[in-house]
Amino acid sequence: MKEVENILWIFRETLDAIKKGDSSRIKNLSNHTINTASLTQDPDNIVVAVIVYSLSKIIEREDYRKLPGWNKFYKKYIVFIGQIIKALKKNDEKKVKENLRKIRTAISKLSGKLKDYIRDTFRKAQINKASKIYEHGISMEQTAKLLGITMYELAGYAGQKESIGGVPIAKTLDVKSRIKLAMEMFE
Repeated sequence: MKEVENILWIFRETLDAIKKGDSSRIKNLSNHTINTASLTQDPDNIVVAVIVYSLSKIIEREDYRKLPGWNKFYKKYIVFIGQIIKALKKNDEKKVKENLRKIRTAISKLSGKLKDYIRDTFRKAQINKASKIYEHGISMEQTAKLLGITMYELAGYAGQKESIGGVPIAKTLDVKSRIKLAMEMFE
């Protein structure tokens, strides 16, 4: 695991922000992590970015807190993050990965709407973070592979944005221009 001190700082700050219900701060921490993940292309940093971003989205949705299973899920998250912090302090990479995995599998133990909402939040977080990595200049194929999403999902999400890095990325051509472009491809 690369950037252990950075990840430790991220999780300490995330735990504090979760306890305070500060989803905006958690989202900023995720963005900080994705910058590091883009530079190192370290899968562990990417998993951290996705988990932290997902937590920000989950925490900001106050209606989730009213659903059955929320309290148990929330308490598990707090425990797992605490265990990740302890493992990082001891430089125990195996325990860190184990607890990251436990966070993801905690979702499968939920039921009903809460399970669907949180699973969907994680999937959208993967796509969002993939887009952020792609913005940093990593190829679409490599980014999709790192995040475990399809290039189609990434392209669809990135295509919805007006620009990446200030450069327009999605420009719709009118019908005449598309036909002309198609004809030029076959010349």
